[in-house]
Amino acid sequence: MKELFILLKQGNKAALTAGIVNAIIATIRGIAFAFTGNVAMFAETMHGIGDAANQFFVYIGSALSKKAPTERFPSGFGRLVNLVLLGAVLIVGIMSYETIKEGVHHIIHPTESAGFAIVVTVLAIGVVLESSVLYKAMKEIMHETNSTAKGMQIIFKSFQLVGKAKPATKLVFMEDLVAAGGGLLALAAVIISKYTGFHALEGIASVIIGIMMFFVVGKVFLDNAAGVIGESDDEMEIQIGQLVMQDPLVKDIQELVVIKEGEHFHVEVKVELAPTLTIAEADNVRLRIEAKIGQVEGITDVIIEFVKDDGILNWKPEENPNI
Repeated sequence: MKELFILLKQGNKAALTAGIVNAIIATIRGIAFAFTGNVAMFAETMHGIGDAANQFFVYIGSALSKKAPTERFPSGFGRLVNLVLLGAVLIVGIMSYETIKEGVHHIIHPTESAGFAIVVTVLAIGVVLESSVLYKAMKEIMHETNSTAKGMQIIFKSFQLVGKAKPATKLVFMEDLVAAGGGLLALAAVIISKYTGFHALEGIASVIIGIMMFFVVGKVFLDNAAGVIGESDDEMEIQIGQLVMQDPLVKDIQELVVIKEGEHFHVEVKVELAPTLTIAEADNVRLRIEAKIGQVEGITDVIIEFVKDDGILNWKPEENPNI
């Protein structure tokens, strides 16, 4: 139990914050829907429940993935976060289906909702809270990618760097981006339908929100399926390759693979050395390379193999980073 609490302290903070905020929002929206019967409010309630459950799963998965390797699992638990996320998307998928189904029903049988002031107030509060969580996720992306962006630059830069963020942070960013956008869409639909009498618009908004949720499900599923299988990282390979080639005794890199292990990276490199080097000299090269690679954030495991220089240059990262 003590180990579990220690691991939970290392969980993704953005996911935990987002989970708490979305749970509060979902509760408020659920109460508002019970009083008003507004279909757009129903859509946002489903969205909030799905996001909250998803993000709590993400938080727990990101924490457990940091568990140290054991005799039974010598490669560690880095990919556990990917497995948890694959399970979590099922929840969002179910909520997406229910949201679309309810929206279609309202389009076919449009009715005027009660409690206009309650609906608008609750949706507006939700947009503000979700936007604040989204901004926190943007700042987390800046931290994880070592970006120096500040102020409004964080917003624009986060869209450029989100692909380099940790899986958990990326999920929080995508979900809250859709949540904030969906909240604005629901709010607009409620106001327009109130003053135009076009009540089917709330159902249309519900269907669009459901489709947006399905987009997140698809994107997260594909990203984490690749993570579970074992996906290479081209940019990290180039960075590691450059560090290895800086050593004066390294002639070439014959093979280099960097595999994502959840939030961490596993490195395997086959280095070519001159055949005249002694075992002691080669061992010093190994220690220098391991020290350099070990300074790169996220690297947890390095395997180095030495082979005789064949006189053919293989390391051309600008042509083929995977060798």
